[in-house]
Amino acid sequence: AIQQVMKSREILGISDPQTLAHVLTAGVQSSLNDPRLVISYEPSTLDTSQQASAFTNLTHKELLVQLQQNIHHEVLEGDVGYLRVDDIPGQEELSELGGFLVDQVWKQLLGTSALVLDLRHCTGGRVSGIPYVISYLHPGNTVVHVDTIYDRPSNTTTEIWTLPKVLGERYSAEKDVVVLTSGRTGGVAEDIAYILKQMRRAIVVGERTEGGALDLQKLRIGQSNFFLTVPVSRSLGPLGGGGQTWEGSGVLPCVGTPAEHALEKALAILTLRRALPGVVLRLQEALRDYYTLVDRVPALLRHLASMDFSAVVSEEDLVTKLNAGLQTVSEDPRLLVRAAAPREPSSGPEAGTDDALAAAPEVPSSEAAREALVDSVFQVSVLPGNVGYLRFERFADASVIRTL
Repeated sequence: AIQQVMKSREILGISDPQTLAHVLTAGVQSSLNDPRLVISYEPSTLDTSQQASAFTNLTHKELLVQLQQNIHHEVLEGDVGYLRVDDIPGQEELSELGGFLVDQVWKQLLGTSALVLDLRHCTGGRVSGIPYVISYLHPGNTVVHVDTIYDRPSNTTTEIWTLPKVLGERYSAEKDVVVLTSGRTGGVAEDIAYILKQMRRAIVVGERTEGGALDLQKLRIGQSNFFLTVPVSRSLGPLGGGGQTWEGSGVLPCVGTPAEHALEKALAILTLRRALPGVVLRLQEALRDYYTLVDRVPALLRHLASMDFSAVVSEEDLVTKLNAGLQTVSEDPRLLVRAAAPREPSSGPEAGTDDALAAAPEVPSSEAAREALVDSVFQVSVLPGNVGYLRFERFADASVIRTL
């Protein structure tokens, strides 16, 4: 494509360097359908090797300040841990400051009932930090191959595995983890969200991620002030199967919502998931105490005890999953779970009792009110051919019928 443009010589007539950079970028991106490729004109930009050396020469104190700027944590209402990471630190930083992170951040989150990992503002980071983040959320009884990274400049591939040991403790595998994403979530942060989603270790909530690259490098074109930004590393995504990864397309959230509402949505999901054990227990008790097909109860109880609720993120999900499972096991389509709207506390039947089982209402004392009650319950008419027609929606209590 570049050679064809050069042959046409039209591009050589562009005298303004910024305009030339925009034209070249549009041409390269459209030819390859890859928006990550950018050509820029930056006469004041330092050499990239100088930028890299400036980063690696940070002192311990400077690294600590940088880390504190990029990592924030707190414990939210409902005992939910919140960890916001705006830049994924690399192995060198973590090796030097890992003890500080464990003591000052991680220990405050270990005892929480669930964890929210906020990557909405994380546009990248270091590939070497990926196994650290994954390992603290993965149980230590197995070591898992989570990704393979291909590096073009060195023509090498590197396998990424979870760590057999970590400094401090891992987050309990029994606790829920939610990852928040936005359209700005990019690079290494995308890979972490993708891996945790594929491992079914986290529920991803928010927007589809950027679809960027693990390592974007800005290369000076010859001795000019033009630069090419190009992805030089690629995730081969062993967890995705078939070589599918998030690059270019982004990570699709489990629950889509605008980024600014993602935390609120995550907390609502965690509230529901905290209630799941109690819901299942009450359902088991109801089946054991009330279901008339007694011989099918043991199978239903076993099914409920073994159900996997890891993908349940809403009341609708829960109702659909319970109904499908219970009706299949019982072979009884009458067995139905439904989500009821919250009701105001009352002095009547205890919460959860169906309206049809509630005590019969009092019969009005006035004749007009009784007639209105009858009219609301019974539909009476005479059809053509002198055929009587009587319709009523439910059987009333015997005491009501005798009174009426």
